[in-house]
Amino acid sequence: MAQQTINIVQEFNAPVEQVFEALSDHENFGRICGIKMKRIKDGEDALNGLGSVRKISIGPLPSFEETITDYEANALIEYKITQGSPIKNHVGTLRFSSQGESTVLNYTIQLESKIPFTSGLIKGALENGLSKGLSRYAQGLKT
Repeated sequence: MAQQTINIVQEFNAPVEQVFEALSDHENFGRICGIKMKRIKDGEDALNGLGSVRKISIGPLPSFEETITDYEANALIEYKITQGSPIKNHVGTLRFSSQGESTVLNYTIQLESKIPFTSGLIKGALENGLSKGLSRYAQGLKT
C-alpha cells in the first residue's frame, strides 16, 4: 500500500499567536475543517497540548482518536492517529511561522490506508476538506 503525503500551505492575515490559538483548540479546529472533534484527554502542558487526545467523528464512519505527540506553543503541533481508524501510519504536522503581521501554516500529513487501493481516495478527500476549511478561516480573518 502506498504512503501518501498531503502538504497544505495557508497564509493568514493575523499574528501567529491568534492563528495558533484557534487551530490548536481541538473543538475549534474541528469546526474550521467541518469535522466533529472533541478533546477527551487533557494535555500535559496545555489543555490541547502534548499528550492530549481528541476523538474525531466524520459522518457515518466509526470514530477514531488522535494524540498530540509534539507541541510547541505558537510554532508546532504534531499528532498521530492512535485508535480506531482505517488509516495507518498517519502523522500530521502543523508548523506555524510569522511573516510580518501574517502567519504561514505549513500542514503536512502522511498516511496509508489499511484498505487496499484507497489511500489516494482518502488523501483527496482529506486534502480537499482541510484546504477548504483553512481557506475559509483565512478569508474570515481578512480586514
